[in-house]
Amino acid sequence: MIEGQLALAMFVVVCGVLLLGFPVALTLGGTALGFAALGILLGHFDPDYLSALTARIFGTMGNETLVAVPLFILMGVVLERARIAEDLLANMAGLFGARPGGLGVAVIVVGALLAASTGIVGATVVTMGVLALPTMLKAGYSPQLAAGTICATGTLGQIIPPSIALVLLGDIMSSAYQQAQLRMNIINTDTVSVGDLFVGAMVPGVLLVMLYLGYLLLRALLQPGSAPPAAVDKTDVRSAALAVLPPLGLIMLVLGSILIGAATPTEAAGVGATGALLLALCRGALSLSVLQDISRSTLYTTSMVFLILIGAAVFSLVFRGFGGDAMIESFFEELGGGPQRALLVVMLVMFLLGFILDFIEITFVVVPVVGPILLTMGFDPIWLGVMIAVNLQTSFLTPPFGFALFYLRGVAPESVSTRAIYSGVLPFVLIQLLLLVLMWWWPNLVLWLPGVLGR
Repeated sequence: MIEGQLALAMFVVVCGVLLLGFPVALTLGGTALGFAALGILLGHFDPDYLSALTARIFGTMGNETLVAVPLFILMGVVLERARIAEDLLANMAGLFGARPGGLGVAVIVVGALLAASTGIVGATVVTMGVLALPTMLKAGYSPQLAAGTICATGTLGQIIPPSIALVLLGDIMSSAYQQAQLRMNIINTDTVSVGDLFVGAMVPGVLLVMLYLGYLLLRALLQPGSAPPAAVDKTDVRSAALAVLPPLGLIMLVLGSILIGAATPTEAAGVGATGALLLALCRGALSLSVLQDISRSTLYTTSMVFLILIGAAVFSLVFRGFGGDAMIESFFEELGGGPQRALLVVMLVMFLLGFILDFIEITFVVVPVVGPILLTMGFDPIWLGVMIAVNLQTSFLTPPFGFALFYLRGVAPESVSTRAIYSGVLPFVLIQLLLLVLMWWWPNLVLWLPGVLGR
């Protein structure tokens, strides 16, 4: 009884300390070790659990799947520094901008391409905020619609492969799936890979882009003043194709090699990083100073992610040492209503946590605990992984701590109020929730493509 209370208190303290602004990795590891020490003093925590900590950390750092993280980060940073987004936006705006809602369509299309090539929310939101927001405001777009479109488009990198979020989530789902099979006494365990999640997320990712486009065009039709035609220089199809084909070719090379099974996500990430460097070199954007900047940015982001991984490993170990996973499993058994109600509760909790935590924190704190329990109930691991990914995508848009909101606030002109940014993202959050409902009722939106490819 006391162990369960300590496990619950540990989770609450972590959320509270994070709200105070302390670093995520140090908060997770420090809080867990503090509660472990308290549990040992009270005689309610077995110190032998901590002996497994070294093996867990070495297992994390030696995980071949996670090697894809720094490589995809490198790929995204290189493409950002090569200013490919500027060419894409200028050419897409020239193709669509003269039509009602056309400039918004161009922003969503370019954002989707950037999402599939960089996968870094901050980079996409800041880049589009600097390049597209002033143009949209000058064209007469409502500040709410312009801000909401840019923020929501920036988060597409969380669901459209190759996504760093899917790499991290895929590694955790693989471990959770193996734990679930062992709980069901299935000794020869199957695995679910990051590549499986990439394949499963393809159709939902494209559908989300279509839903964004549908909302924008409907808004332009019903409220023409909110998304009027823009006075932009027209672009011929040839120029647009020359701007789109290089990043599109790189995307197809990376994803295609994964889809046909020619490369693992880690190997494909290496191909993508090399291809991005070659694109930047061909554009003459790869000087020594730029390479140094790219290296520092990649190292900083990678170090942050892996430090959080280590902190999360400490937290989950201590949480299990207090019997927290057994307490949650018992809660679901007593909840009643079967697996569907249990999943609904988990999804609701994750959505609400997204208001105060970001996707990394939820991924490494919540998913390792609830994942094995839900998979034991019979849910498909690919479907569940993509459902969680879409749910966590909302954490970038939900106030008060949505990171996409902060990124845009940092580059938006003073004429765009914080309230306009917050209200502008609300329809897009509802669209993401609509996608969740669609995937719930039609699981084949996720499972059809993996089935076709024999995943």
